[in-house]
Amino acid sequence: QLQFVESGGGLAQPGGSLRLSCAASGFRLNDYTIGWFRQAPGKEREGVSCISSSAGSTNYVDSVKGRFTISRDSAKNTVYLQMNSLKPEDTAVYYCAALPKRLFGLCMFRGAYDYWGQGTQVTVSS
Repeated sequence: QLQFVESGGGLAQPGGSLRLSCAASGFRLNDYTIGWFRQAPGKEREGVSCISSSAGSTNYVDSVKGRFTISRDSAKNTVYLQMNSLKPEDTAVYYCAALPKRLFGLCMFRGAYDYWGQGTQVTVSS
């Protein structure tokens, strides 16, 4: 069973920054494509960003391009989501998820994922 521990969420002011972490337990993150998703109250869970197993390819939803950066640290078996220039509309529970690496082309679609973390709350408010 793949398990993740997400951390780094919290309260930030508009224009501020947060860095989310997704640490793997019991498996190598490098064997998987990893995605970050978010779900705001009353809305569907949407893909935010994803990164290939080699870290050579990344995708971002248009609303976060230029503000968010996904990366991975193989030594720490962790994937990060650096979030800058935060906006109130970024408020949501953020989840990381794992997908077999061969399915990178589906990495922004939540239905493609079988393994999910428990989520971490991000609130952007003044």
